[in-house]
Amino acid sequence: MTGAGGLLGGLFAVTGVAPSRDGVAYDPARMSRSVRYAATMVAAIAVAFIISACGTSHIQIPKSDPTYSADLAAAHLFNQRCGGCHTLSYAGTHGSGQNPRTYEAINGPNFNVRCERPEMRVLYAIENGGFSGAYMPQNVVVGKQAQEVAAFVARYAGRQAVVQPGVKPCIKKPIGSLSALTASTSGS
Repeated sequence: MTGAGGLLGGLFAVTGVAPSRDGVAYDPARMSRSVRYAATMVAAIAVAFIISACGTSHIQIPKSDPTYSADLAAAHLFNQRCGGCHTLSYAGTHGSGQNPRTYEAINGPNFNVRCERPEMRVLYAIENGGFSGAYMPQNVVVGKQAQEVAAFVARYAGRQAVVQPGVKPCIKKPIGSLSALTASTSGS
């Protein structure tokens, strides 16, 4: 086996792959350009999907809640319209600053630990841009949806607050009712 022909013939005998004309071995397992492109796109989409799921929370309304369907709808609205600035685990949001030294001016209250009752107080904040009127937009939710979000926030806010001696826990404070308020004002 002398010369290039002998060397190429020896490669065929060892590898079982026939040599090409230009001396480079042909690899039948090599992917075509379109197959490589498709495989790369599938891998990129899979990685993006996995990364997008990291750090996300989901709405966690207990199914035993008697107003589950209304609260679920309100939780979705809260998540979409309020979650950028407010934290409420039942709505799957983390908008409030976690460290007081790194708060930004637009960080809203953390409703996991802040009690917001009665419903009328929450509805006032929704309609008027919070209590300071500085950053929260007015009427971020309106009409019946605003009432549903107010009821949801009043029902679930403050449930993770630290219990302090001599202070009534949020869960034991009356929620109030907007329906009683609207019935009394419409009858006058």
